[in-house]
Amino acid sequence: MDAKEKIYVTGHIHPDTDSIASAIGYAFFKKAQGINAVPCRLGKINHETDYLLKRFHFEEPMLLKDARKTLAEIELDPPDAISEETTIYETIKKMQETHRPAFCVTNADGAVEGIVTKSNLSNISLGDTASGIDLLRETSIEHIAETINGTIVYRDEQVHINGKVSIIALTSSKLDHYEIQDRIVIVGDDAQAQKELIRKGAGILIAVWTKEIQPEVIATAKEYHCPLILSGHGSMNTSRYIYFAPPVKLVMTKKLIMFHINDLAEDAGRKMMSSRYRTYPVIDANGKLQGYVSQYNIINAANKKIIMVDHNEFSQSVQAIEKAQLVEVVDHHRICDFSTVQPVSFRNEIVGATATIIATMFRENQIPIPENLAALLLSAILSDTLLFQSPTCTAKDRSTANILAALAGLDIDAFGRQIIEQQADTGAQSLIEQINQDIKSYEINSIQVIISQVMTASLSDVQKKAEEIQEQINEYADRKEMKLLLVAFTSLLDQGSILFAAGENAGWVSEAFPEQDEPYGIQKGLLSRKSQIVPKITEIINRYA
Repeated sequence: MDAKEKIYVTGHIHPDTDSIASAIGYAFFKKAQGINAVPCRLGKINHETDYLLKRFHFEEPMLLKDARKTLAEIELDPPDAISEETTIYETIKKMQETHRPAFCVTNADGAVEGIVTKSNLSNISLGDTASGIDLLRETSIEHIAETINGTIVYRDEQVHINGKVSIIALTSSKLDHYEIQDRIVIVGDDAQAQKELIRKGAGILIAVWTKEIQPEVIATAKEYHCPLILSGHGSMNTSRYIYFAPPVKLVMTKKLIMFHINDLAEDAGRKMMSSRYRTYPVIDANGKLQGYVSQYNIINAANKKIIMVDHNEFSQSVQAIEKAQLVEVVDHHRICDFSTVQPVSFRNEIVGATATIIATMFRENQIPIPENLAALLLSAILSDTLLFQSPTCTAKDRSTANILAALAGLDIDAFGRQIIEQQADTGAQSLIEQINQDIKSYEINSIQVIISQVMTASLSDVQKKAEEIQEQINEYADRKEMKLLLVAFTSLLDQGSILFAAGENAGWVSEAFPEQDEPYGIQKGLLSRKSQIVPKITEIINRYA
C-alpha cells in the first residue's frame, strides 16, 4: 500500500457512534503505521455521536460522497496561464519551454476568459497574410516593439496603421514605386529615406541595422504622427516576428470546454471522448483556473482507496463503492453481498462493536491509544452493546471496555448513564428523522427489508402515541414504496422494544414477533437488531418467499 496515497476509512451510510468512532480510531491506527488514512462519514451524525465528538475534542469526519475521484483528487497539469495582452510570440515561446499544447487566458482575478491552442497559432503561421494584416491593424506599438526586441524612439497618440507591412530596398527609382500610406515600414539606416517614407504616409517606421535615429528624422515623425522603433533584429527576422506581435486576446477561443474541480474524473473522461481537444481547463466555483486535465490524467487516475469499518455490505456503503479500490474491511456484522476483484484484508469478529476489534488491533501492534481516543472507542462499545445488555455483547467487549475506561479515566457505570441520556435525547427531530437516523437495508431471499432502531428513554411514551406513530410509518413506507419496513423503539431502562411494521409484507413481523397482551406491547428482552430481529425476520421470509 502506497503510504503517500490517501486512504478513506468509512463506516456505513447511517452512521452511529460505533461507525464514526471506528473510522476515527482505525484512521489513527493506520497513520501510526505511516499510512495517509482519513476518517470519513457517509451521512449526518446523530445527537449522541455529536455530543461524544465534542466532549472528547474530535472534529466531525469529512463527508465522503462518492468512491470515485473528482478532478480535485487526481494529478492535474499546473495552472499556467497568460494574460489577454501576452503576445503571440511570447505565447509560442512559453509553449516551447513548457511543452504545453495550450494556455488559458485569465483576467486580473484569475478567472478564465479564453484559451489559446497550438491550432490557433498555426492558423496565423500558415494562414493567409490577410489574417495577419487584420491582427496587426489592432496591435499596439508596445506589442510590436516587445516582439521584435525593439526600442520605441518616438510614440504618437495619432498612430495610423492598416496592418500591412513593407520592407524597403532602395533602387534606382528610389521610393517612387512603393505604396507606403498607413503601412508598417521596415527600412535601413538611411536618414534621407526614412524622412521621405514618413512624408509619404508611413504608419510606423521600424529601423534596422542601426543603433540610433537622427534628430531630423524624429522631428519629421512628430510632424507626420509616425511612431519610430529601433529593431533588435535584422530585416528578415523583424519581418518574421512582427506578425507574432498581436496580443492573444485577438486570436483566443472564447467558447471553450471546461470542467469544474469537483466534477468526477470518470464523467470528465466520458465528455473528453466526444471532443477533439488535447487538454481542458479545470476551474473552481469562481471560475479561477485550477489546472489542466487531459485523457492521460484520467487514464492514470484510479478511484479512491477505501477501508470499510462497521459494515461490509455494498448497499450500506458509499456511492460507487463497487468501483473503489477496496483494501480492507473491519467489521462485526454478518457477511452478505461482499465481493471484490482483488484480494482484500478482511477482519470480522463475533463481538458487540467494531470498536472492540479496533482497540484490540492497537494492543496487538503495541500502539498506544491516546486518552481521548480511548474514551471515544469506549463510547462506541457501550453504545453498540447497549451498556453490555445486548445479546451481541461478549466477554471480549467487556474486557476491552474496562481497559479503555482505565486509559480514559472514566467510570463505566456513570459514563454509561450519560450515554443513555444522549441516546434518548432526540431534540427537535421529527419521527421520520429519528427513523432515518439508524436505518439499514437488508436483502433477504431477494426481498428488501428496511429495519430502523430508535432509542428512547420510555416505551410508555411510545405506547401513548402508538396510533399516530403507526400512521406516519405507513405513510412513509407507502411514499418510499417499501415492501417491508420495521421500526423498533428500544429502551434500555424498560429492557425491551416496541415494534411497528408497514408495507405489504408487514404481517411477517407479527408472525416473527407475536403481539403481547396489549396492542403495541413491549417485546421484553428484544434489544438487538443484528442478533435478534434480523434472524427472526430472515426465518419467516425463508419460510414464505
